[in-house]
Amino acid sequence: MAIRTSIRSTTLASCVLAGLFQFGAAQAADAPKTIASGELKVGMEISYPPFEYYEGDKVMGFDPEVSTELAKRLGLSASFDDTRFPNLILGLNAGRFDAIISGMYILPERLEQADAIPYAKTGAAIMVRSNAEKKPATPEELCGLTVGLQQGTSWIPALQKVSDGYCKEQGAGTITINQYPTTSETSQALLSGHIQAHLEIDAASLLIVDKARGRIAISSKNAIYPQVLGIYVKKGNAPLLDSLKTALDEFKASGDYAELLKKYNLEEA
Repeated sequence: MAIRTSIRSTTLASCVLAGLFQFGAAQAADAPKTIASGELKVGMEISYPPFEYYEGDKVMGFDPEVSTELAKRLGLSASFDDTRFPNLILGLNAGRFDAIISGMYILPERLEQADAIPYAKTGAAIMVRSNAEKKPATPEELCGLTVGLQQGTSWIPALQKVSDGYCKEQGAGTITINQYPTTSETSQALLSGHIQAHLEIDAASLLIVDKARGRIAISSKNAIYPQVLGIYVKKGNAPLLDSLKTALDEFKASGDYAELLKKYNLEEA
């Protein structure tokens, strides 16, 4: 009797293990094809808090949290490729990573190069030194000032349009636009007096002001140039695009995504 019980238990255990193996194999089969098996490689510029930044050797922020959650729902693990912002789409199309999740706006010129999934919404803020005489609240009030922005941001042509149009018509002086490789370098330029205003995404500007300890203030009253952020995937990669859309929808339905957006002062797209 004891032998029969032992055989039965062994058989049951074998069936359970076989079932788990088949379930795991089915999950792996359902996972979209990526550059590295079992891994979702995400391109981002990891110097852009609170979207992505290093804390020691760990990658932290909104986009890493989103990436990790989406990868998990696809049966994958997330890894991050630290790439300068202007080179992200180039890196995506060169096959260096599977997707871009890096606080990147959805713009027509970018959609010509890659496909995008809307995942959050934000706008820009104008920052000045706290002791500045001029504290512009709108882009039109930047006439005659030197403004700093990170390279590759979508506000550069928008500000140029204001400068060439409104500012010249009003005889108020053009906007001088200085571009910097990173947002931290732009902030340092503001503090050192090389620029008079710094234009940056709302969520990032709050962190910059906090870290400046009273030396920088937000002068704009409302979000400027509000736009939608996108998860970018290489054109033609419909399986991954569709899988990420489904994973994002599931994330939203869970209620956890709304909490994450609130944590980072963002809105749902």
